[in-house]
Amino acid sequence: MNLQTKPKLILILDSLDLSSISKTLSSMSTKGPRGYNPEAILRALLAQQIENIPTRAALVRRLKTDPVFRYCCGFSVAGSVPSEATFSRYYSRLAASKSLKEYYYQEVNKAIELGIIDTKILAIDSTKLEAYERPVAKRKVDKNNTNTPDWGSKFDSHFNQITWYGWKVHLVSDCKGELPLDFILTPANKADSVMALPLVEKVYQRLKANGIKRPEYWLMDAGYDVKEIYSEIHYKYQAQAIIPINKRRAKEPPAAYYDFKGTPLCSGGYKMVYWGHYQGCNKFRCPHVLGKVDCPHGSAWCSNSNYGHVVKTRVKDDPRYISIPHRDSQGWQEIYNKRTGIERTFARLKEHLNLENITVRGAKKAEVHVLLSCISLIASKIALEKQKAKQISTAA
Repeated sequence: MNLQTKPKLILILDSLDLSSISKTLSSMSTKGPRGYNPEAILRALLAQQIENIPTRAALVRRLKTDPVFRYCCGFSVAGSVPSEATFSRYYSRLAASKSLKEYYYQEVNKAIELGIIDTKILAIDSTKLEAYERPVAKRKVDKNNTNTPDWGSKFDSHFNQITWYGWKVHLVSDCKGELPLDFILTPANKADSVMALPLVEKVYQRLKANGIKRPEYWLMDAGYDVKEIYSEIHYKYQAQAIIPINKRRAKEPPAAYYDFKGTPLCSGGYKMVYWGHYQGCNKFRCPHVLGKVDCPHGSAWCSNSNYGHVVKTRVKDDPRYISIPHRDSQGWQEIYNKRTGIERTFARLKEHLNLENITVRGAKKAEVHVLLSCISLIASKIALEKQKAKQISTAA
């Protein structure tokens, strides 16, 4: 087995130094049997996510019947393997400790150092996670206990309403490596927009503490179109929120705007022409001078210059409607299009890394489940990049 080409699983697991977490999982008692190596237990839990093994029972069966898989996880090829109860005990220790979350942040920092994650443009979104607990009636849900799941509802991409009992994973992902930088797990009834600023604060402070470049753009869908989010991101974090306007049944744009994209209205009632941005200002010119409209008053109505009337807008005047680049520009759309990266992040976590196959109860254990999936995704990406670099150096 040592002479064979290393399988994908062992390449990923060998890239992880799990010693710091295994110390917290070790039993402090000197009595009783020695037990299993905590690091092998942790490798097996990560392997369950990487191999998309649906249940703990299926994991134990795989360990018993597949000696190569057992070897990759760090157990003796011919020895015994942990039972479901043993895995459950170690899982509880992980939930009670902060070591797994701290290790996750170390992996994120490693991916940033390797250039896999780019913190310039980050996206925020949420996804549903059905609970392992038996659903209860809405009236019986303890709203004050955040450790228990709740009912959630949302519309999918085809405007079909989806209802589930469980959790929401509010997540921040970069738009280059499409990897998760941080997340918050809440009951499913928690609104997306409420969790946006806490996520921004967590990521910003952690990047700042590590001397890492802070984001310039935060991308979110129309569900996050809340004035406070724009203001906080602009004034407190010196960044730009890129979020489509949710009209909320409004029939007309605010006064002085031609549309819901923050385009100024000229004195003749026409849409002014965007002419780029410079030093924190969007510049708009007279549409008559540029030949876009035939104003009956001509350009002299609002300006004596042949250049035509010019209007400048600044984000600080109205952070929700005014954006740099301008909402109606190609540059704004190109940045916003990168938001689809977080959709692919969720797809990989769910379809390939076992995120949806949750078999634990309670918020703390559910968070461990999400952490194992996120660590697996980052470790897989790091292992892949290292393998590519090795192949390039060998070819050279």
